[in-house]
Order: sequence, then C-alpha cells, then structure tokens
Amino acid sequence: MIRMTWAFLNFSGLASRQRGIMDARRTLVAAALASAVIVSLEAVHAKSASPDAAAPRKPVQATQSAPQAANLYGKIPLSFEANHGQTDSRVKFLSRGNGYTLFLTPDEAVLSLRSAAESSHPSSHLTRPLQLSQKPRRPPSPVAERARELVLRMKLVGASPNALIEGVDALPGKANYFIGNDPKKWRANVPTYARVRYRNVYPGIDLVYYGSNKDQLEYDFILVPGTNPEAIKLRFEGAKTLTLKPDGDLTLKLADGSEVIHHVPAIYQERDGKREKINGRCVQRGKDTIGFELAGYDPTRAVYIDPGLVYSTYLGGSYYDIGYGIAVDSSGHAYVTGIAGSADFPTTSGAFQTVLKGDDNAFVTKFTADGTALIYSSFLGGSFVSEGNAIAVDSSGAAYVTGSTYSTDFPTTPSAFQSSYHAVADGGSNAFVTKLTSDGSQLVYSTYLGGSGNDILRLGDQGDGIAIDSAGFAYVTGLSQSSDFPITGGAFQTVLGSIGGNAFVTKLNTTGTALAYSTYLGGNIADFGAGIAIDPAGFAYVTGYAQSTNFPTTPGAFQTKSNAPAPVGANAFVTKFDTTGSTLVYSTYLGGSGYSSICRSDSGTGIAVDSKGFAYITGQTASADFPITVHAFQRHFAGGCDAFATKINRAGSRLVYSTYLGGSEFDWANGIAVDSAGYAYVTGSTDSANFPTTRGAFKTKNMAFASNAFVAKLKANGSGLAYSTYLGGSDFDWANGIAVDSAGFAYVTGEAGSTDFPSTLGAFQTKNNAATSLGPNAFVTKLAFPRQRRP
Repeated sequence: MIRMTWAFLNFSGLASRQRGIMDARRTLVAAALASAVIVSLEAVHAKSASPDAAAPRKPVQATQSAPQAANLYGKIPLSFEANHGQTDSRVKFLSRGNGYTLFLTPDEAVLSLRSAAESSHPSSHLTRPLQLSQKPRRPPSPVAERARELVLRMKLVGASPNALIEGVDALPGKANYFIGNDPKKWRANVPTYARVRYRNVYPGIDLVYYGSNKDQLEYDFILVPGTNPEAIKLRFEGAKTLTLKPDGDLTLKLADGSEVIHHVPAIYQERDGKREKINGRCVQRGKDTIGFELAGYDPTRAVYIDPGLVYSTYLGGSYYDIGYGIAVDSSGHAYVTGIAGSADFPTTSGAFQTVLKGDDNAFVTKFTADGTALIYSSFLGGSFVSEGNAIAVDSSGAAYVTGSTYSTDFPTTPSAFQSSYHAVADGGSNAFVTKLTSDGSQLVYSTYLGGSGNDILRLGDQGDGIAIDSAGFAYVTGLSQSSDFPITGGAFQTVLGSIGGNAFVTKLNTTGTALAYSTYLGGNIADFGAGIAIDPAGFAYVTGYAQSTNFPTTPGAFQTKSNAPAPVGANAFVTKFDTTGSTLVYSTYLGGSGYSSICRSDSGTGIAVDSKGFAYITGQTASADFPITVHAFQRHFAGGCDAFATKINRAGSRLVYSTYLGGSEFDWANGIAVDSAGYAYVTGSTDSANFPTTRGAFKTKNMAFASNAFVAKLKANGSGLAYSTYLGGSDFDWANGIAVDSAGFAYVTGEAGSTDFPSTLGAFQTKNNAATSLGPNAFVTKLAFPRQRRP
C-alpha cells in the first residue's frame, strides 16, 4: 500500500485590500512504509503578488492582525458530515471550519477558502445555499467561485465512477441545520465520521480522507501489492499555472497571484525499522496534472502502509487497574473488563455501580467508537476481591462478563440460577456470570457459579472464558476445585477428577436462571479451561492447560497422549463439545516435552473458531518439540518460552498449521481472534528484543527493560506474518485480550506499567494515573492493519 497525505497546515487571510494576498501552506505527502515508498512534499510558503493582482475585497479593521487572521484558518476539524441534503446532492461528505469548507464528491475534493472578513462570521457561509456553476462543456462544480473565495480542486483523473464512498469510525457528535422558516429544509442529527473511504477508486486502490493528530486534513492512497502507483493522476483546478521547477519543487499559482509551493519529495523505504532513502520525484502528466515516479519500486513485492494506532488510551486511576478481556460490537464500540483497585477508577454517571466496594472489584467499560469517551463504566463487585476475566457482547449491545469473586455480597439478581455464595468463607472463590444492559445501568441477570471449594487447598472456582451464541445463551469455562460444582444430569463428566481441580464447561439459558448443561472436563491431576468459542451450529470449543495424564481424548484425535514431563509438566488441550454437553466431538492434547520454571509447560490461553468450524488456538510453550507444521512461519523454538498459534481441522485429527511465535527470551500469548478471511490475530507479551516484527510496523523494537505487549496478524495459511508489532513504552506492558471487528481492526487490552505507553491525541485518557510503585493502568488500543491479499 502506498500512503499519500495532503495536509492543509495554515491559511492566513487578507488583512486589507492593499495586502491582496492570501498566505497559504499546504503539505502533500505520499507514503508507503516498510516495503512501501514514502513521498513527502512539504509546502513552504505562498509568494506575494502585486496589490493590483488581487480582486477587490471588503477592508478588514486594523485591529485584526495577520497572526489573528492566520488563527481563523489554521484549525481543521477532524470530522466529516454525511450529506443529508444540506448541500448539493453530488457532494457525499463535507467538512467545515473557520476559513474553509471541504466538499468530497465521487471524483474530486473541492476546497473553498474564504477571506478573513468572511471568516470572522463563519455562520454566514453555512446559511448560504450551495450554488452550482453551469459552464458549458465542463462538469458542474459543487462550489461557487464567489468573489470572496478562492477554490482549489483536486480531480481524481480516471477514477472509477462506481467507487463505494462511506463514512468510517462514526463520531458521537451530530450536525443540525435549522435554516429558514421551512421545516422541510431543516436537517437534524446528521452523522459525522472520523474518516471517509473511497473503495476501489482506482483498480486495487482505496482513498481515505481523515484528520491527523496535528489538526491537518490528510488523505491516503492505499494500494494492494502488485498495483501500479502510476495509475494515480491528480489534476488541480483553480490554479492559473502549475510548474515543476528544475530543483523538483511543484508550484501552483492561484487566481489572486499567490503561489503554493510543494518541495521536492523525500522518498524512502523502511526495512528492519530503519529508513532507506529511495530516489523519486513528482512528475507532470499534463498541463495541470501530476503523478509520481518512484525509482527502484518493485510492484511485485508486498507493500505496507504504516498502520499507526486508530486510538490508544489508558484506563485507570491512582492505584492499579488491569484489563483482562475485550469484545467489540458491530458499531465499533469496545467493551473491556478486568480488575480495578483504584477508588478513582473512571466510572460514569448512571452506571450500575459507581463506587469501589472493598479492595478490588471487577469493572466493565464501554468506549465510543473513536476511543475518546466512555459510553458507560461501572464497578462490579462486593466487599471482597472480584475480577472480570472475560467478556462477550451480543447483537443488542448487552455485555456478558465472567470471572471470580470472594464476596458474599457480589451483586446477583433475584431469579438468578445461584443467588448465594457457596465457597468456603476463609479462602475459596466462586465464578460469576453477569449480563448488563446496553447502557450499563442495570443487570439483566447476575449469578454465582460454583461450589464449596477445596477445604485442603482453600481454593475454589473461577470463570476464565465466555462466549455467546446467536440466541443469547452464555457458554463459560474455567477452573473448578469444588466436588459440588453445579453439574447437570447426562453431562459428559459428572464427577471431579482431581483434588487439584478440573476444567468446567457450562451453558446458561438466556435469562441466567438455569443451566442448559454443565460438565467437568479433566483427569487425575490438575486441568483448567482458559478460553471458549462457539461456532454457528452451537458447538463449544475449549482450550486450556492439562496436567493430567488421563485427560479425556477421543480416538483419531491429533494427539491422544500427553508429552509433558510428569508430574509437573502440562500440555495444552483442545476439546469440542456437541450441542448437549454430553459428548466430545473431539478432544486432543497439544504439546511437547519441555518444561521451564518460568514458562512451566505448554498451555492454551485463547481460542477462536471460524464459520467453517476450524479452531485457532494460542498459548505458550517451553517445548522444542512442540508440534509444528512443515510450512509454518517459525519452525524452530527460539528459547526461553515461545508463543504459538495453531489451526486445527474440523475433525480435530490434523493441524492445518502450527507455528512458534517468539524470540530468544520469554514470550507469552494471551488472546487470539480470527477474521472472515482466516487471518489469526494474536496478542500477548514479550521479553525478547528479537521478537518477530514486520517492516513498517508501528513499533519494531522493544525499548523496555522488561516486557512489551505485541500484536501479530498471521497469514491465512500460517506461513508468514501479515503484520507484527511491539506495543508499549519503556516499562512493563502486557496485553491480555484481543478482539477483531468485521472491518479487520484489532482491539487490545491489558496493563500498562509504562508512563510513556503510546496514546493518541484526543484519547479518553492520555496519561498513566497510577503511581509507579503501586501498579499499572489498564489500556485499550485499536489498530489498523495494511490490507492484504490472501495467500
């Protein structure tokens, strides 16, 4: 993909008729990072013309100085309005600000710049209807070139008339127009967006308009591998002349005699985190048309855009707060759960629980789509420790949370399946399952889920994974050390197999009042469930940690015996249940013979399933003989502890792919998600300085003395990385959960010990509120990835 950016940096208007000149700065940047090429053209200034060259304008009072005039034009809002009839029908989106209006039509961007006198009353421009010029033999313009306006157009020469133009990343603000006395012409609740995307504006090329973090209007051309950048042709209208100078500068002379100068492009490629200068230049394709010529550009190689953060924010108070689970709905709202130790953890008015009870409570937080604000944020807990470990969301925006609690007064609903705490009072825990309304103000249902615990080990039950099917049934997995954990008749395993505990798999009905099924899953030592996923048919897939040598497996499964060293070692497991919870469709170990005092053995921590019933598992391994496939991205154990990513076929009998993912130190994977194209997204943490990253990634080096988080996107066949990046600052940062939306954006949560964890301008919380000695804040990060061709 090639990135091109045009930033309008500063528009300073006329101070008087004698000045007769508008000072303007423009920046035009074309970029393609990693194997991509970056072209940067920076405008410096606009040269003065003689006073007589300017059209007559209304004088401006002497008190309006040049810097004041510049301020009128210097702010570019980072939003785009959909056209709902407030302007000409050919305009799809528009953006307004002091001194300018931008109109986006199917084949051009039109920037209307107003004089300082007019800009001092911007509302006058809003009330004036947009007029169309009707010059013969020329496409009508969506903007009138009025006496007090300069109009600059950028025409997309040869663009597809069928390009899909859509708003992306809806913003919470709305635009309203109540102009005149005819209510039929009023417009209310006009949606606004952070970006506008033209899909396939040229074959294999998308165009995206957006605002940068420096209040600049920018656009990107995004090219799939193999696309020729010479397809892009930009014709400028509204300039008297367009000149390419011998030094490579591009000069546009405007109608009032001023000039806009774009400097010679600086072009480079990024390899292994370093920039390499590449020769290239802006070229003229016609009298008023430009393009780009890139020397040494290889169109057959994968080309990447620098996919910076869409948003990234801290979430926490002055003590310690950790994000464990994350989910995303169809509107791009992120839902996060975890543990909050801060009494000043951010909550919202009207949320279910706004005050911390006891030392630690779970929390549930819902973000706006742009990450700038909280839709709701609530504590969830009682007078003793409670933590939220996993979260899911249904089509109505209701959030489902599971975790563990030591509180006898954890909030439950009257008709819940289990309304009272069953664990031993001096040490055990119960799992819980809670469903909240879409606005976070009430509990739809909330129930304990557990038994009396283990009198010897003083341990109990905890929920670690949750998934929701299309009907609203909740599926939960975790660890039970209770011999009286609630189990249903006819379940696959009705007796606890070990004093150390077994995994459990429980399906609750839609009202949280009864169990559809509930079963233990384990053998004679210790086993726990860490993640659960549901396919469209209602089959449940579970992964976790199996220390038992007699963990239940099925004939024909990929690995029917544990390879771990007894009695301390473990292997991961993958188990698929039928819809009744009474039968195993398949069940397999997944692991090797290694052991580490830090990494311990092999463990599954996250699972996802695609629409075809293929399971994707991630976790960590200490085994040099962990099962790896021939064409995997990383076939050899790198040392310490490596993450892994494995895809299993529908029958559980064969690995579609399996790969290590790590460097020479310790690497832990904690979450996995899969998109509709079969790309797997893995997140976790790494101590390695040589964790595999991709060229042009957001962060290609670990700068911390401890761990950084990582986010990796695997190709659909597991043979390589589509993208991989570190994520963190100069202290310890861990990622614990990941979710992916339908557009391929990844949402990550975890804990940030760094005070310089990357946050974005305008994010909800841009600094770490926790005292360094007390603990981390949670974080929530949304990442955009380069578009890829399927392998």
